[in-house]
Amino acid sequence: MHFNAQKLTLTAMFIAIGLVLPFITGQIPQVGKMLLPMHIPVFLCGFICGWRAGLTVGFILPLLRGLLFGMPALMPMGASMAFELAAYGFIAGFMYPRLSFRTPVSVLLTTIAAMIGGRIAYGAAAWLFWRLQGDAFTARIFLAGAFLQAIPGIIIQLILFPALITALEKAHMLDKAAVCQAGK
Repeated sequence: MHFNAQKLTLTAMFIAIGLVLPFITGQIPQVGKMLLPMHIPVFLCGFICGWRAGLTVGFILPLLRGLLFGMPALMPMGASMAFELAAYGFIAGFMYPRLSFRTPVSVLLTTIAAMIGGRIAYGAAAWLFWRLQGDAFTARIFLAGAFLQAIPGIIIQLILFPALITALEKAHMLDKAAVCQAGK
């Protein structure tokens, strides 16, 4: 197993950012559902550190935050979010380095694919966890939580990630070869 101190440090930094960033929403669940503050460090971890780190950070972050701060509640929300965010980190970290072109469009396409995959993972996990608790997880609940309430956060991510990843690459802060290696 190859040990990469830089990747480990960045991964820990993304976990720390993911724990702190939701405090910007003031612990108001409705605002958090709109701005999606935990999603940002997970996506960035996937893009920068690769799929393994993105998946790990995505899975751990909502559970750790739920244990430490009580939000999100571990069941069913935190557990469902763990699968959603793990999918975001995995897809961003797996897909992006394998694209034959590196442009803002490739970051945007990767982000959209990860958003779709993550929301599918969330829906499946939420359906299961709600069902285990004896509650019904309806299509209306899914659409409201995964899409309608999240529109501001989705827009922010669709603007932020292409701009930020492209800027990091242009500044040579993201070595394209290193990004490709991180995805393997």
